[in-house]
Amino acid sequence: MAHKLVIVESPAKARTIGGYLGQGYVVESSIGHIRDLPQSAADTPAKIKDKPWGRLAVDVDHGFEPYYVVPRDKRAHISKLKSLLKDADELYLATDEDREGEAIAWHLLDELKPKGIPVKRMVFHEITKPAIQAAAANPRELDMDLVEAQEARRILDRLYGYEVSPVLWKKVMSGLSAGRVQSVATRLVVDRERERMRFRLASYWDLEGTFDAGSKHEQRMFPARIHSVDGARVARGSDFGPDGLLKSSAAGKVVHLDRSRAEALAAGLEDTTYEVRSVEAKPYRRSPYAPFRTTTLQQEASRKLGMSASVTMSVAQRLYENGFITYMRTDSTTLSDAAVGAARAQVRELYGAEYVPDAPRVYASKVKNAQEAHEAIRPAGDTFRTPAQTGLTGEQFRLYELIWMRTVASQMKDAVGQSVTIRLGGRAQTPAGGPGEDVVFSASGRVITFHGFLKAYVEGTDDASTAKDDAETRLPALEEGDAVSAASVTASGHETKPPARYTEATLIRELEEREIGRPSTYASIIGTILNRGYVYKKGTALVPAWLAFSVIRLLEEHFPRQISYEFTAQMEDVLDEIAAGRKERNTELAEFYFGSGDVEGLKKLVDELGEIDARELATFPVGDAESGIHLRVGRYGPYLEGPDDDGTAFARRANVPDDLPPDELTVAKAKELLANPAGEEIALGSHPETGLEVVAKNGRFGPYVTEVLPEDAPKNAKPRTGSLFKSMSLDTVTLDDAVKLLSLPRVVGAAEDGEEITAQNGRYGPYLKKGSDSRSLASEDQLLSITLDEALKIYAQPKQRGRAAAAAPLKELGNDPVSGQPVVVKAGRFGEYVTDGEYNATLRKEDSVESVTIERAAELLAERRAKGPAKKAAKKGAKKTAAKKTTKKSAAKKTTKKAAAKKS
Repeated sequence: MAHKLVIVESPAKARTIGGYLGQGYVVESSIGHIRDLPQSAADTPAKIKDKPWGRLAVDVDHGFEPYYVVPRDKRAHISKLKSLLKDADELYLATDEDREGEAIAWHLLDELKPKGIPVKRMVFHEITKPAIQAAAANPRELDMDLVEAQEARRILDRLYGYEVSPVLWKKVMSGLSAGRVQSVATRLVVDRERERMRFRLASYWDLEGTFDAGSKHEQRMFPARIHSVDGARVARGSDFGPDGLLKSSAAGKVVHLDRSRAEALAAGLEDTTYEVRSVEAKPYRRSPYAPFRTTTLQQEASRKLGMSASVTMSVAQRLYENGFITYMRTDSTTLSDAAVGAARAQVRELYGAEYVPDAPRVYASKVKNAQEAHEAIRPAGDTFRTPAQTGLTGEQFRLYELIWMRTVASQMKDAVGQSVTIRLGGRAQTPAGGPGEDVVFSASGRVITFHGFLKAYVEGTDDASTAKDDAETRLPALEEGDAVSAASVTASGHETKPPARYTEATLIRELEEREIGRPSTYASIIGTILNRGYVYKKGTALVPAWLAFSVIRLLEEHFPRQISYEFTAQMEDVLDEIAAGRKERNTELAEFYFGSGDVEGLKKLVDELGEIDARELATFPVGDAESGIHLRVGRYGPYLEGPDDDGTAFARRANVPDDLPPDELTVAKAKELLANPAGEEIALGSHPETGLEVVAKNGRFGPYVTEVLPEDAPKNAKPRTGSLFKSMSLDTVTLDDAVKLLSLPRVVGAAEDGEEITAQNGRYGPYLKKGSDSRSLASEDQLLSITLDEALKIYAQPKQRGRAAAAAPLKELGNDPVSGQPVVVKAGRFGEYVTDGEYNATLRKEDSVESVTIERAAELLAERRAKGPAKKAAKKGAKKTAAKKTTKKSAAKKTTKKAAAKKS
């Protein structure tokens, strides 16, 4: 019986679409790409192997003609598709509507070679019954400009990878790979680590105060930080460069307080009365975030759900194929009229008419050359299902909920409120009692009077110190000239921090801001650099391996243009111009490969590479030249070479732990590793319980202690081992230390439900474990000392995603004689303090955690109560800077169809 044959990419999509189209249609999948350039010598046909271009499978001398092959595992499937095509009276190519999908459709057409039947291109953005039926009723022609752009990208990547990778095999290590975008992404991670290695710590001090506005104000107590001294602004962390010195732009304009000056200033302000110098109030308004596109979904799923980019795209793919969301590879923020109507209706239903703006919101794409034919990622359909109505579970439910919330929030009213900045002035006293320096404190607050879209959705932040958009800090209603008193003014020390390492989310954002690669490829790029061993994860941070340093050094020295951020971004513009029909594929490929004018092409760079000193390429000095220590990237990993005690150069060797980040390999650490190289044992004595000998070693993952099993021990017996704490070293570790380490993991006790709680040291630090519920500990020492009561208190507190659980009290003192509540010592943001749960009192300089008693704590708390009630202020932080905007180029739509040139 004749039928219409519809070909999609995946079996899951085929099942869903087949149900919507019904009788008369046969829906089959191509199972991804049905042909490609040969991936190995075994796939390369014999007739091209002896060609000069046979290894590339691209005829670079004749129009860069690619030679495509059907992989062996796809040949049977191609036969099946051809068999189905024999009985078909129409062929619908229903692959995704992007460059990759358009190319798959063209390959299907070129391979199946349908004769005598109409061929139609069927496209849709969501897999719902109305959308599929509308797509079948309104097909279009194949867009050969998109096909040509995708083919140009594929050939470009083949030329880069197949010409540069062999250089890495010869000069760095076999099995490595280079890629047009993956190598640049690796360079970003390496460059960030280089910045961290150049970083020099700087310290600076300021004053933090708690002020009392007086009893007439309901919001009485509020925090403030020093702003200026005698009119000069006090230095902040942002005023220091990576070299630890004040930036030239700040030198001479700011006051750099050290500890002694800050403490003297705080002492001089003990009896000062302050007046309000200024009150500046501004209206606060925040507009909703645009609906998700591929990169923003990956970033937010990483921040809020802890999903990697690859997991996010995999889960989104399943949601799309099963009809829950629209197409997930898009750089558009546009919503269809139907989607806008569905979102506004849901806002009205769930939040009320007062949250619906008068006019629908329209979002212009911030992505250069965005494919506006696509929609943003949103719930599928003309009406949205709430997450509870989907029946989804697990990762699919969480990702759908994120997409649903973001889409609904995008059609809600602005959040509005008021932000206030108060400046308080007072004059310090000199030690002699005379007037001293004029000091100004600053306090900032924000009150949201109408939450608008924030009721539905608040975007996450990459920096934990940045306040979220819904954060509020209330200040008393002060006026200029009002007098206030200081409940406390303390000197506070700070240290500058090195630039934060990239996470998957921030690396994706950086690639997009630099316009490198396509958003739809970022997940696979990150997966590649992780799988190749160029980068590894430490928590969520991306850390470059020393191998990546060698690879990037070679590329920077011998392929500077190809590893350039600017050049890689320009190539994306070229590919977009080819897709728009404004540039010719072969001309651009020829310039890249053969060069033109003063620009050297890739082929000449490879052919005239010259001598490369592989040893020098893999050698990195540790510290300055005087240390005499070098790190070398060897076949089996990085290792150190350094002088012996007599000064003989390169006489000692030691392996570098795999999990030691490059910026932590200091001269001191290198000397420690050289002093105790892996494999050498330090005998500590016999274990008091087992009698087994205990030794300390330096291993692949750092120093550790272990028991030495007797020679007649069973083959499957494993000795107990324990990693040294960060506060320990091989030079000082004792047998008592080793016995304690070997006791880990330690059973702390049983919870009320009978489940066992254990203290363990893991890859990311010390933690408690109860069943599947883990909670971080503040220090490794707590592993040995934490009690069951302390552990239960930690578990009694709500668990927070992405942040460490609250630390256990440092010390318990007893009950307060006034409140009757238990008093404990805790470590806070500004130092140790005592608390009875209602009032907090900072320990004085003469107090210490070890010496403080319940009597002293009660005295401090009594002084604190006398100053008035304390109210917690919301977290302060700078507003997130607006995302960088890029200019969108309008693409002239081609109406004429290029003839599909038959490939060999």
